[in-house]
Amino acid sequence: MTAGTLSRSERIGRLNDRARQAMGLACVAVATEGFRGLPEADQSRVRELVETYDAFTPDNDPYGERDFGTIYRDEDGRWTTSYPAQGKPTEKVFWKIDAYDRALQFGSEDPANPAVTRRVLTIMLASEY
Repeated sequence: MTAGTLSRSERIGRLNDRARQAMGLACVAVATEGFRGLPEADQSRVRELVETYDAFTPDNDPYGERDFGTIYRDEDGRWTTSYPAQGKPTEKVFWKIDAYDRALQFGSEDPANPAVTRRVLTIMLASEY
C-alpha cells in the first residue's frame, strides 16, 4: 500500500508511531508530576517501552490509530507492556497521544495531515487519569 492508498486511520497510526518513536522531535512530549516522581531508572524504562510499544489490540486500539497504551510494573518491579501473569500490577502508567492544531490551542482539523497537526504525547500514572 502506498501512502496515497492508506486509510485515514492508518495514516494517523503511522504518524502516532513516529511521535512515540521520536518523542520530543516528532511530537511534544510531556509527563505528569506523578510520573516524574518515579525513580529516574523507572521513568527511563517506561519511556523506552512507550517508544517500542506494539501491544495494540482491538480492545485498546479500536480505531487503529495507535494513540494510547498501558505499561505495567509487576510485583518484582519489572516494567512490561503485558498485564502481569502472576498477581496484579503494582503500578500502571498510561501514555496518550492527542492531535492539536499547529498553535496547540485547539484539536486538529485533520490529524492525518502533519502540515496542520502537532501531536502531544503525555505519560502519566494511571491514578492521575
